[in-house]
Amino acid sequence: MNKSLWHDASADVGTPCHAPLSGNISADVLVIGGGMAGLLTARMLSEAGAEVVLTERNTLCSGVTQNTTAKITSQHGLIYAKLTRKYGAKRALEYLRANENALRHYRELCKKIDCDFEERPSFVYSLNDRRALKEEVAALDRIGFPARFTANIPLPVSTVGAVKFPRQAQFNPLKFAAGVSKGFKIYENTEVLELTPNTARTAKGKITAKAVVCATHFPFINKHGSYFLKMYQQRSYVLALTGENVPDIRGMYIDEAENGLSFRNYGKYLLLGGGGHRTGKLGGGWRELCGFAYKYFPDLKEKFRWATQDCMTLDGIPYIGRYSANTPDFYVATGFNKWGMTSSMTAAELLTDMITGRKNEFEQLFSPSRSILKPQLALNALEAASNLLTLSERRCPHMGCALKWNPQERTWDCPCHGSRFDADGNLLDNPATGSIKADK
Repeated sequence: MNKSLWHDASADVGTPCHAPLSGNISADVLVIGGGMAGLLTARMLSEAGAEVVLTERNTLCSGVTQNTTAKITSQHGLIYAKLTRKYGAKRALEYLRANENALRHYRELCKKIDCDFEERPSFVYSLNDRRALKEEVAALDRIGFPARFTANIPLPVSTVGAVKFPRQAQFNPLKFAAGVSKGFKIYENTEVLELTPNTARTAKGKITAKAVVCATHFPFINKHGSYFLKMYQQRSYVLALTGENVPDIRGMYIDEAENGLSFRNYGKYLLLGGGGHRTGKLGGGWRELCGFAYKYFPDLKEKFRWATQDCMTLDGIPYIGRYSANTPDFYVATGFNKWGMTSSMTAAELLTDMITGRKNEFEQLFSPSRSILKPQLALNALEAASNLLTLSERRCPHMGCALKWNPQERTWDCPCHGSRFDADGNLLDNPATGSIKADK
């Protein structure tokens, strides 16, 4: 099993172990999911005076959080020009302010947590589309953010420039998670098997709560919210390279192209990310990254490799708020579009305000009930229909789609909604909630 470098780099801190739930309990709020979004939401609600219980199907941060590249930034690709074109400068400014607020909150928390927090500029570069970069700078200038175009960046590839965001940040996510997972009850190895209004049933008990937050990466309740139509999942891969001559690239970099490469330093390592593809489809994976590393960093050696999975929304904006219009006490945080760190903090701030009755100016921006009439909806529906009609012995227990074999990771992956299973059929990634029978 491939593991990220964060495990090795966090060994001196350690993550406290928590017993499974046994018996019936009650709380003001139940948070389901022990990744970054769940932990921050539980912590903030607890600090606001709520009695909070958090449950995790496995162990804390054992899902997507442990596999992040851990960039804390409000620069999410070239999103501001896109938002300005589609929704106007006001919506783009709201998105920027929400993520800059999240970045500021991380700065304050990290003053008290030893998590290798470092301020770094972030860059979105392009190999061939200078015009797109200039449009992004113009959109940011319009909403008053001090981004700038830069022609030269210290990467081994030829680019036409980059958009630079000052004073962004990076950290070790597992060290940070260990520091914030305090002040509320946590039950690990506690899977929610059934959820009815205000009650969650687990294998050995029940939890009654006034409000419930679903922070399980991909929502697992299908009858509300239509998340199976509103999202798909994307896999991406990372290598941690080390050696005597690791370049100091003095920032965080990502290609504006959907399946381009990303770079950042962490101590003695250079993190090289990319090889992405829709879950269940073929892509470059580690093979692409290894080829790039061999060509451009021949003196460096691979020390760690890992992969992650991201929920992609219809419009590039996360779904944070009420799970659906018909579930007033049921909330969700999902669809972070590869930007899970700032989106997790934004989710925690917004959900805490909503649950405690405070007004939050970003509620409409992130509302899961906003319009779904987007071009991506038709593509998602077409992918699901195609795979439902595909003949296959192995089908996803989530909604019955045909599974595809992933030879690089030796897993069975669902092209419809992103569930994944190991060679033995054991569940690796949701939204499926059960395993399958599979040959080795």
